[in-house]
Amino acid sequence: MIEYNIPKSAVVFEEEIKKSRFITYLRHTEGIAEAKIFWQEIKTLHPNARHHCWATVAGSPIDSQQFGFSDDGEPVGTAGKPMLSVLQGSDIGEISAVIVRYYGGVLLGTGGLVRAYSNGIQQALLNLETTLKVQYKNYKLRSDYTQINWLKLLFEKYEILVIGQMYSEKVDFELGIRDDKLNIFEQEIIERSSGQLQLKRE
Repeated sequence: MIEYNIPKSAVVFEEEIKKSRFITYLRHTEGIAEAKIFWQEIKTLHPNARHHCWATVAGSPIDSQQFGFSDDGEPVGTAGKPMLSVLQGSDIGEISAVIVRYYGGVLLGTGGLVRAYSNGIQQALLNLETTLKVQYKNYKLRSDYTQINWLKLLFEKYEILVIGQMYSEKVDFELGIRDDKLNIFEQEIIERSSGQLQLKRE
């Protein structure tokens, strides 16, 4: 997946179920380390809560290496995993959720817990604003001055980001290229320059 939605702002959703208070926090986090910092922040914010359950899709929505969850003392499979399932179903990337539970003295049972934790995420997602993230990879390209004009037209055509350019004997471009545009762009510069120009991955 080249592009996916990520959270634009944080969301907090609170509800009471059978005297237990559930507070859901959603936030943009890039990578598992950032997600764990967020979890710690919420635990510090609510030191007296019984549970701080957590789930994250910390990278692209299809990168399972970046998934994580914790039941934090709730019965296994009743909190973290249902939370993660809802996050995965949203197709949003770089997102973490922490649900804080203040126990109210009434047991909810496993089905009740799954519903409570899933619903917290579902309701919070309804209030979440997202923005589109497009993934680019960095490449270098060295060209002659005579090739600059047609190259710049190709950059525009294939939505290539010019991150930097240095002029000396030749022109060195630093480019950001989307995976879905790479092959067709590379093919065209090879054809146009009769094999003189080659992209190099940074």
